[in-house]
Amino acid sequence: MIHVPEIRKILYLTDLSKNARYAFSYAASIANHYGAGVTILHVVEEPSPGALAMVTDFVGEARWEKIREEKQDKVIQTLKSRLKNFCDEASEELPACPFIVDEILVKIGNPVDWILKEMEENGYDVVVMGSRGRGLFSGAVLGSTSKRVLRRCKKPVLVIRLPEAEEE
Repeated sequence: MIHVPEIRKILYLTDLSKNARYAFSYAASIANHYGAGVTILHVVEEPSPGALAMVTDFVGEARWEKIREEKQDKVIQTLKSRLKNFCDEASEELPACPFIVDEILVKIGNPVDWILKEMEENGYDVVVMGSRGRGLFSGAVLGSTSKRVLRRCKKPVLVIRLPEAEEE
C-alpha cells in the first residue's frame, strides 16, 4: 500500500531574488492545495573569515561586536518588513490562494546550517526553494545552497528553476 504524505508545514526559503519569488508561487500553490502553513526563512550570511579579520583589524574586535549587536536587530526588522511586503504582493498576485504564512524568520549565519536546523527542530514536511539566487556563480545549473540542502536534508526538497525566458 502506498503512503500518500500529508503536507501541513512548508518551509519556503528566499534570498529575495527573482528566482526565489518565482519559487514562492509553488510554495503558495502547495499550501493552498493541502491547507498547509508556510514559514518563510531568509538567512543573511555572515562575512567570510577573511573579511571579518579585515574589519576587526580596522575597527577592533570589541567595537565590531558593538556595531554588530546594534545593527543586527535593525537589519532583521528591515528584512522582516521586506518579506512581509513580499508576501502581501505575492498574495495579491495569487488571489485564489488563501494560504497561511505561519511565520517569517530572518537568521544570520550559514544558510544551509539554518535551513537544516529549522527543518529538524520544527517538523516541516517539505522545503521549497529556488535553484539559484545571487552570487558569483549565479549562472550555475544549481546553486551551491540548493545542492547542499538537497544532499543533506532528510525531508523532500522542491527546487524551482526560473524559466529561461525570465532568468536574471
